[in-house]
Amino acid sequence: MRDRVRQLRRGVLAGSVSIPRPAGPTRPSVHATGPQPTKSPIAGWETKYRAAVLVGDLLSSLLIVLSVGYTVRHPAGKDGYPPVLFALATMGSVVGSLIACRAWSPVVLGQGAEEFRRLGRALGAAAVVLAMGCLGADIPGSRAWVFVVVPVIALVLFPQRYVLRQLLHRRRRVGRCLLPVMVAGSADTVSDLIARTRREPHNGWRVEAVCVGGRTDQLGRGEIAGVPVVGRLDELADHVRRGGYRVVAVTPDPYWTPRRLQRLAWQLEGTSTEMVVAPVLMEVAGPRVHVTGVLGLPLLRVTAPTFTGARRVVKEIVDRIGAIALLTLLSPVLLGVTLAVWVSDRGPAFYRQRRIGKDGKPFTILKFRTMVVDADRRRSDLVADNEAAGPLFKLRRDPRVTSVGAVLRRFSIDELPQLINVLAGKMSLVGPRPPLPEEVEKYGPDVRRRLLVKPGLTGLWQVSGRSDLPWEEAVRLDLRYVEDWSLALDALIMWKTVRAVARGQGAY
Repeated sequence: MRDRVRQLRRGVLAGSVSIPRPAGPTRPSVHATGPQPTKSPIAGWETKYRAAVLVGDLLSSLLIVLSVGYTVRHPAGKDGYPPVLFALATMGSVVGSLIACRAWSPVVLGQGAEEFRRLGRALGAAAVVLAMGCLGADIPGSRAWVFVVVPVIALVLFPQRYVLRQLLHRRRRVGRCLLPVMVAGSADTVSDLIARTRREPHNGWRVEAVCVGGRTDQLGRGEIAGVPVVGRLDELADHVRRGGYRVVAVTPDPYWTPRRLQRLAWQLEGTSTEMVVAPVLMEVAGPRVHVTGVLGLPLLRVTAPTFTGARRVVKEIVDRIGAIALLTLLSPVLLGVTLAVWVSDRGPAFYRQRRIGKDGKPFTILKFRTMVVDADRRRSDLVADNEAAGPLFKLRRDPRVTSVGAVLRRFSIDELPQLINVLAGKMSLVGPRPPLPEEVEKYGPDVRRRLLVKPGLTGLWQVSGRSDLPWEEAVRLDLRYVEDWSLALDALIMWKTVRAVARGQGAY
C-alpha cells in the first residue's frame, strides 16, 4: 500500500494521478482480448540524464568532503578520531539520505519543484543523521562536518541540478528529449492537454496520438489540434501496446468508469508505459494533495490552503532578512538610480501608488519613477490604445516613459524600492502581482482569491512572461501560487527571477 500511495502522489505532483499496476501475476483473461504487450524502449537520453545527475551529485559531494572536510577537520589527538572516519560517515549519510528520499527518481528529475524539495529533504536528513550518529557514539569534532560540510554540499548540488535541468529544457524547447504520449478522453479535454504540453515543452511531453470518445464516424478519425485521432477509447490499450508510447494520459470523459480504468491498467501490465489520469482538480497539487487508503480505496484528499502556521512564520522571517540583505547589498545601485532619475528631468525619484494587499487592505507601493511627472493625468488620453487584456493597462511603447525609465523597466530595476514594502510587512518577496484598486473592483469571486496572501516583489507571473501573458494565464498562475504555495516553490521562483530579469521578456 505504501508504494501505491507513493505512485499516486507522484502523479499528482506532476499535474496528474498515476494509476499503479496491481501487484501479482497478470490476468490472462484480460490480455487474451488483444495482442501481447510490447516493451517500450527507454530512450537513451533518459538514461544519460539520470546518470549525469547521479554522477554529478556523488562526485561533487566526494570532492567537497575531501577538500572542505579536511580543511575544517578536528585534529586527531589522543582521544580524537581520524578524519577519514568523518569523511566516510558524511558520504554515507548523504548518499543514504538521497536514496531514501528518492532524490534520483526519474519521475521528478528535470521538472517541477519536487526535485529540489526531495534534494533539500535528503540533505537535511543527512545532517540530522550525521549529528545524531556522532552524538550517540560520543564522537568529538563532528560539529564542523555537520554545520559546514553538509551545507556546502547543498550550496553546490542545488545549482548543479539547476544547470543540468536548463540544458535538458533547452533541448526540449527544440523538440528533443521528449516522451511520446497518447492522450485519451473527450475532444475538449484532449485539446486542452495538447495545448498545455505545447505551451510548456520543458515538461517533456509530446502528444503523438489521441483516442477520443463518441462515434469515430462523427469524428472522422481526423485530427485534434494537429494530432491524429487513431481510434476510440475502447481501442486505447491496443493502440498503446502497438505504438510504444511512454505515457498514456487519460483525461475526463463519461466513458471512463472506475471499472474501465482498472481494466486499462491491467491491459497495460508488462509494458513500460506509464498510465496517468488527469484529476478534476487540475490546478491543485503539491503539499495540499494527499493520498490515503479508506475502505480499501485510494482516496485523493485535498486540504485547505495554508495561510498561517509555522511555514508562514518562516516565510515572514525570510522576507524580512532577505529585504534587509538586498537593501544593504544593492544600496549603491539604489543611490545611483535615484540620482539618475532626478537628473533626467529634475522630478521626484520615487513614485508612490495605492495598491491592494492581503485581505483587500490598501497600501502605498514604492517604485522608481519611470514616467513623466504628470503621467497619471495623461493616462485617460491613452486608454483607447490599451494593449493589455482584462483590467490591466499596458502599452509596449508608452509615450509617458522616460529614457531612463525605459532602461529601469527593461531590467525591472524600478521594482527594487518595493523591498521597503517587504521590510514593512505589506509585501512578500514572492507572491501574486500587487493589483490596482480599479482592477480589484472588476475581480470576480475566483480572482479575489489572489488577495488571500501578500502580493510579491516577484512571482509566477513575473517569471513566466510578465506583460506578454494573456490576462487569463496571469490569473491562473497567481491562483496556482495561492493554492499550492510552499517554501520550495518560493526558492525556485526566486532563482528563476534572476534569469527572467536578465532576459527582460515582457518588461515594458
